[in-house]
Formats: sequence, C-alpha cells, structure tokens
Amino acid sequence: MSIPKKDLRWTGWHYFRWLVKFCELDVPNTPRRCFTTHFKVANLANCMGAVDQENYFTVGHRIRIAQEILRKTEFGDERKGYVGIDRLVEEGAFTAAFPLHEGSYQAPRDQKPCNYTRRQILYEYWARWGRWYKFQPLDHIREYFGEGIALYFAWLGFYTVWLLPASVLGLLIFVYGMFNVATDHPTSQLCKSGNFFKMCPRCDESLGCTFWYLSETCWMTHITYLFDHPGTAFYACFLSFWAVAFLKYWKRECARLVYDWDCLNYVEDEEPPRPEFAIHAYAEKRNPVTRQLEPSFPSDIRKRRMVTGYVILLFMASLVFVAMLAIIIFRILISIPLYRQEQLKGLAHMISSWSGAFINVISMVILQTVYGKLAHKLTQWEMHRTQTEFENNLTIKLFMFQFVNYYSTLFYIAFFKGRFVGYPGRYRLLFGLRNEECSGNDCLSELAWELAVIMITKQIINNTTEVFLPMLQTWIKSRKTQVYARGQLTQWEIDYTLVPDIGLFKDYLEVVLQFGFITIFVAAFPLAPLFAMINNWTEIRVDAQKLLCQTRRVVPERAQNIGIWLTILEFIACIAIISNAFLIAFTSDFLTRILYRYSFSRGLSGYLNFTLSVSPPGTASQTCMYKDFRDLEGNLTPFYWRLMVARLTFVLVFEHVVFIICRVIDGLVPDVPHDITVQVRRERYLAKQALTDSNYLLEVAAKDPGGIVVDVDSDGGPQNVVSPA
Repeated sequence: MSIPKKDLRWTGWHYFRWLVKFCELDVPNTPRRCFTTHFKVANLANCMGAVDQENYFTVGHRIRIAQEILRKTEFGDERKGYVGIDRLVEEGAFTAAFPLHEGSYQAPRDQKPCNYTRRQILYEYWARWGRWYKFQPLDHIREYFGEGIALYFAWLGFYTVWLLPASVLGLLIFVYGMFNVATDHPTSQLCKSGNFFKMCPRCDESLGCTFWYLSETCWMTHITYLFDHPGTAFYACFLSFWAVAFLKYWKRECARLVYDWDCLNYVEDEEPPRPEFAIHAYAEKRNPVTRQLEPSFPSDIRKRRMVTGYVILLFMASLVFVAMLAIIIFRILISIPLYRQEQLKGLAHMISSWSGAFINVISMVILQTVYGKLAHKLTQWEMHRTQTEFENNLTIKLFMFQFVNYYSTLFYIAFFKGRFVGYPGRYRLLFGLRNEECSGNDCLSELAWELAVIMITKQIINNTTEVFLPMLQTWIKSRKTQVYARGQLTQWEIDYTLVPDIGLFKDYLEVVLQFGFITIFVAAFPLAPLFAMINNWTEIRVDAQKLLCQTRRVVPERAQNIGIWLTILEFIACIAIISNAFLIAFTSDFLTRILYRYSFSRGLSGYLNFTLSVSPPGTASQTCMYKDFRDLEGNLTPFYWRLMVARLTFVLVFEHVVFIICRVIDGLVPDVPHDITVQVRRERYLAKQALTDSNYLLEVAAKDPGGIVVDVDSDGGPQNVVSPA
C-alpha cells in the first residue's frame, strides 16, 4: 500500500528547504515507498503490485533471497558445518560468489535518463565529481546496495552537513585572532622589547648553545596568538556541545531513515556461523534456537585467546610510545646544532618540530599497516562464531590501537611537553639531554601544527590509496582476463575483474578518527573542522566510485543503525569534553591572563615580565630569564599555586556543567522523534486493517477496480483505506 503524501518524512528542516534548493536532485525512477507487513502468499492479492509478479520483489530482495538459499544449502556427506556457499568459497571449491552489477555504469549519451539502469543512475546523479555539492539519493543507494551501506553514506553526509556551522565558526575564530594579534599588549611588548629580555640557553652552554633574546620569537608569538586567544576557549566549549548535539540528532535522523526504509524494528534472524569458524571448529553443539547441530568452540579457550590478543595489543601500543620517544630524542638532537648557528637558531625549533611531525606520520602509517594485519589474524584466531561478533571484536582492537597510535603524540604535546624541563641549575634530563621546551608562550601552536600535519597527510594518503589502488588492481586483473577470454566478455567476467568487497570497516574507522581530531584537540586548531568537511566532500565521491565502479556488487544487507561505531563516537565525545577542559586550563594562557587581571592589573601591562623568572645566582655564566613562576631560589611562587587551584576548579566546573547540560538534553530530546513514533503506530494500524478486513477490501475492489482509495481527515489521518487487488 503506497504511503499517502502526509505520511512521508516531513521535518522542521523542510521549512528552510529554499535555502538549499540548488543542492536538490531530480533523480529518475525514484523507488516507491509503501507500508509493509510480513509476506504471506495467501495475502498476495491484497498487496500493492501483486498483478506484476515478475517485478513484485525488488532486485535487492531477490539477491538477498538467493543469498539466503545459497547460505543454507547443505553439501557433503556430513552435517558438521558443511553448509553454505561461503564455506565452499573459503575452502577453494569456488573462487568467488557475488551478485552481478546491472551492466556498465556509464550510460550512452543518446539514452534518456528515464531508461538508465540503477547503476547508471547512481553514477550520473551520485558518484560523479560534478555532483559534489548535491544531496545524495539515499533511496536509490539503499535500493542498490542495501540499508547497511546506505546508512553509512547517510551518516557521512549528515556529519559533513553538521561540520558546516563548526567550520564557519572556526574560520571566524581564526580570522578574529588574525585581526586582534596587533592589539594584544603582551605580544606587542615582546616584539618591541629588543635586547631587554635575555633568555637562558635552550641547551647546555657546554654544547655550544648561547643566550638569546625573547624578541627573536616575535613571529612565533604572533602565530601562537592565532590559536591561543579568548575566542579559542569559547570555540572549545562550543565544539563540546556540538559533538553531543550531533550524535543526538543523528540518532533522530537515523530513526527517520530506518522508518522510511522499514528497518526501525528490524531484528536479524539467528546468525549462522562464520565459514572460517565452521572450518576450524573441532566440536559440535546443538543450537538452542534452530535445534540443529552446529560447529562449536569452547568458550574458555576463546577467552584465553582474547586475553592473549589484548596482551599483544598492549605490546604494539608500547611500540607506539617507543617510536614517540625516539622522535622526541631526534628533535632534541637535531635542534642542538641548529641553535649553534646564528643564521638558523631562530628557525631551529620550527625545523625540528616540522621534521619530527613528518617522521611521526610515517611511523604511524607503518604501525597502522602492521597492526591492522596482525589484529585481523588475532581476531580470526580467537574463533568468534558469527560475523557480527568477529567485526565487533576487530573494531574494538583496531580502534584502541589507532587511538594510541594517532593521538599519543598530540596528548604529549598538549599536556606533557615543556612541563618537566626544570630550571637553570636543576634541569631534568632525558638520556643525558635536557628535555625539550615549547616554542613561543605555550605549546598550542606546536599542537596545531602537529594536528594539521597528521590530519592533512593522513587524508591525502587515504584518499590517494582508495582512488588509485582499486584502479590498479582492476586494471591488472582485467588484463589477465582479456588474455584468456575469447570474444566479448560477459557481465560476470567483467565483474570478476573488479576488486572483491572488503566492507566499510576502514572507511568508518577513518572518519571516526577524524571525528576525534576535530573534537578532542579543537581548542588548538579551530580550522580542523574546515579541513574535515573538505575531506568528507571528497570521501563521499571516492567511496561512491569505489563501490559503484571498482568493486564487485555487494549483497544488500539490512541494518537498523551504524552499529558499534555509534558507541565509539559517544566515547570520543566524552573524551573531548575532558580534553578541551584541560587544554583551556593547562595548555592555554587563557586562565593565566584572567587571574593576572584579577590579582594585579585590569589590563595586561607588565604581564610579559610577570610570566618570566630570573635564573638563580651562580647557575649560568650570565643572569638570564626563563618562563616559569619561580623566585630567585628556584621555588614556586604563591601565584603558581593560586593558578593551579584556578585551573583545577575550571576543569571540574567545565566538565560538570557540560556533562549535566548534555544529560539534560539527552533526557528531554528522545532518540526517536515523536512524529515517527506516531507514524509507526499508524502504519501498524493500517497494515493490520488491510489484512484483517481482506474480505471487505476485495468486495470494494471488485466494485471499483480503479485502485487505492484513501480518505484523509482534517488531521491528516486516514479514515478508510482500500488496497487494490
């Protein structure tokens, strides 16, 4: 039964539709939307489209039905797991099993759009680069690839749209810093100080390092102010709320989508054992649901293997810290000879930081590749029964490792670098070398640079790999196929040359890590959401072309949400709130300036001199200054302790206020919109009415065979519904 117009999805955002009219697409052959119920042959005459039984089921339904038959077909003389096409492929009896694409993805120029195949429609109106600013045809994606893949692209598109306000505000915050840096009193005083502030050497005098003047860091101080001013503190607060609001409204949008796609109450049937599990399991057990004998594996052995897997994960994480320590030592060693040269000492810190950042990215990519393969082998070794259990455990392992791999350096720069240096006469050493310090007033500028290098380089590497690697694999395989082929290739031969489907795991992980970059460390780099939005525009088209043009067609799978990834995103949002609180309190100069204004001066005159301490007598060949709050004997001043109390208080207040407000919003705003709840109840009512009153409907249809009759009352609710025979 077709859904009446008032029953279609309609939200408050549609009132602003005119603002984005240029983004809409007029896609031909729009899939029909209908109220549905459980299929029964006895009730076929009461269903819409029953007359045309050849096209009653969609292509996606037919593929799923064929896959289910192949998956449950038994073979062999024994019943011990000898079931399904997947196991035959795993054992090498078949080289592959996949549904066919609907011809070429490129339509002839003289062909009308209404005659395009589904694959050609998706390429023309979705995957082409010229459609980068258009809305995605989600209903067509769902019809061709299934709800699982459609939900990924819906989530990626929704996330990209939500990045727009965050990007605009971040750009405004950055521009605000550019225009106000000239009026910042401490920055102006530093640049005009000349030879007034003589600073202590950045490495031991015995190594050739000399004294320097604070005014030499004028340009670096200007850059630091772009990322460390009152606007960035406000932006960090905004992004904390933004992350929570984004996840809440994605749940609501997801509920609307799965309602339209009839997956709101979808529960998967008893999931069969994985082919790899069936092959290697040496025991047999009766399934309490299906009452059939299935391969089994002792749970205690699986638990021991899982513990071993996480021990190996800890070992790999320790390698990340070893690599980070090696890069720290590299930066210290490379900066020493640069500090000795008069022409380069002003650029020494920048050169060491930038070179270290690029080496860090290379080590991240290498460790990611190694552990990715290792985690897959470990998860297979753990012998998880179903594909869902396998994917969830693999997801947790890889995310935990990637969290350490990509974020450890950023956490080090944000919260540890420059805090354990010591002071003249009592410097703290690392393998005989003085610990590295921050450039400028704080480490925010270095954190911004490190974050930019990791984000942008990672995006370039991932997108380049996703574009060219499948193309290269397809080209090599097609060349081999053409050598043995005689005449024109059939569709299955053409599709066989394409890349086997590997799922969306890597795509999800890539975007989830990006979400962490723009939320956990956004206080240091307000432009991060802008780079993320630009990347996502590219990512949508790259993934679309990969699935549509370079990958074998996948079996359409139903889904109710994005699975365990939503839990991971909520975890990142919580970490982001705490991280931003500590960034504002401890890494930024925001609270230091406020406390100075409150304690000494309403303005910031004298602030620069106040943040510097004089070296204790006899600790250097000349009297010099260093950045800290210490007296002439090297003891911490009372202001330092008042500042520490203010910082801890700010962290507690900030995270409690944000968490409380977020929990209140979470309680007041339901995950499923009220109108969807009402429509679900109406759908059940209409479906029940259509089936229970079948005799009455058939009598009316016999008198008036013209089609469906819908009487709608003043509130938009149907009073009488008649389905065609």
